[in-house]
Amino acid sequence: MKILNSALTGLAVALIATSALADVSGKLVLYTSQPNEDAQQTVEAFNVLHPNVEVEWFRDGTTNVMARLEAEFAAGDPQPDLLLIADSVTMERLTNEGRLMAHPEADIAAYDPATMDPEMFWFSTKLITTGIVYNTAAPMVPTSWQDLLSPEAANQIVMPSPLTSGAATIHMVSITGHPDMGWEYYQALADQGALAQGGNGGVQTAVAGGEKLYGMIVDFLPIRAAAQGAPVAFVFPREGVSYVTEPVAILSTAQNPDAARAFVDFLLSREGQELAATQGYLPAHPDVAGPAGFPARADITLLPFDPARALAEDQANKLRFSEIFGG
Repeated sequence: MKILNSALTGLAVALIATSALADVSGKLVLYTSQPNEDAQQTVEAFNVLHPNVEVEWFRDGTTNVMARLEAEFAAGDPQPDLLLIADSVTMERLTNEGRLMAHPEADIAAYDPATMDPEMFWFSTKLITTGIVYNTAAPMVPTSWQDLLSPEAANQIVMPSPLTSGAATIHMVSITGHPDMGWEYYQALADQGALAQGGNGGVQTAVAGGEKLYGMIVDFLPIRAAAQGAPVAFVFPREGVSYVTEPVAILSTAQNPDAARAFVDFLLSREGQELAATQGYLPAHPDVAGPAGFPARADITLLPFDPARALAEDQANKLRFSEIFGG
């Protein structure tokens, strides 16, 4: 009887899941900063599980995505059901403005609470860290952030600007909040002749081409490039790395909240996290192995980061950065 009851319970759960799956349908609009290929793969993988959902997606950098969305807010006609963008600071602001819908049923039990919104308005889907890239012809192989202040690195450093890059903003906040670095570290980088401009792609180009020998950069760019034969290598500095989490959130104005919740659940599922790994990213789920070229998740030290504080101090931080580096 116990075996029969167990089997019936399992069948009931399966039927409920199948019924819920069938009920998710209609049009779903996604705004994302994912690269085009990654966005297409993500949508296709979601549609395998939810074939009755028609996903329309718009892709651009986070700054441009938000500019478009802000214009839609102003017109009273926001289009997306979902946002999947680069940084949690933007999500924090949208939460404070009442623009996001909570999803308290999302299963985040396995995740590091520090990477998630405790009120469950947004959810981290990846860990995209910022560390050090160096040209393999460089005379010094860095292992620490402090190594960028050595004589060998003078006038050979390039870094993305927080005035244009969300990841660089989070990196600035994480580094300047570190008790052994602070704003003095950024001043020392400026004194080293570090060039701070543009985004991570420009850093990759400059270091791979030998224009500069060292850079601050998001992990996947040099790791992918090195696998393809580029003369670069990536270092996770021993003090730790900053990180963006490519959070996903449902807008409070979502026209299809059921499909939106299903999309969030897919990204947080093991299948969604394994997809992130195959795309070359470090999954946010601690039990899903990262791609080739990455150390084990347990071997990566993450620098502390508080999105709420970063949001509150954003303008002051960027002003101070401008005073040090110009721009």
